Amino acid sequence: MEVIKTKELYKDYVVNKIVVNALRGIDFSVKKGEFTAIVGPSGSGKSTLLHLIGCLDTLTKGEIYLNEKNVSTMKKNELSILRREKIGFIFQAYNLIPVLTVLENVMFPLILLGINNKEAKEKSMAILEIVGLSDMWNRKPKEISGGQQQRVAIARALVKEPSLILADEPTANLDSKTGAEILDIMLKLNNEKQITFIFSTHDTMVMDYAKRLVFLRDGKIVKEERK
Repeated sequence: MEVIKTKELYKDYVVNKIVVNALRGIDFSVKKGEFTAIVGPSGSGKSTLLHLIGCLDTLTKGEIYLNEKNVSTMKKNELSILRREKIGFIFQAYNLIPVLTVLENVMFPLILLGINNKEAKEKSMAILEIVGLSDMWNRKPKEISGGQQQRVAIARALVKEPSLILADEPTANLDSKTGAEILDIMLKLNNEKQITFIFSTHDTMVMDYAKRLVFLRDGKIVKEERK
């Protein structure tokens, strides 16, 4: 089953009255359980593609399907529900809420889904155990390292059991040892739970871990490799 499929996807931006063609006719699909990296130089369109797949931005032309549903025709409130329920996000900046504890940050998506506090806490502690942070549940983000913050971000993305996790340059702010630990966690979850991961990256280590590479240049897919 295809989790993601795009048809003739275009995205244009206007910068200082000049039209920039960020994506130019992308035909792309990802099946359930794939561990895919979208790679390319800065400005190739990889983050733009990830943001469109995650319904964080609007396309200029084309179609995007998530679990066979055409999300390009959905209204803003429908897209908001879709993001909340079906997609997990991991960003290079972590995007944790500084006033909340590690546990509260992980619980937050479940609270938004209307899950009661007791169940949300139990689910979140179980996920923190998986990423090796159950003993730091009551710390604030500023009290833990960058690698630990990224583990919290992974836990937050996983806790609602999404069909798809999108990771935008997830190792960009980490040293190589911590980056490898983070990727080991994600690969294990991919293998054991068949969670679909799509990365945007220019990190060669992420490329080494990925089972499929999609190369972008100037807003177009130029080649693919499978391992």
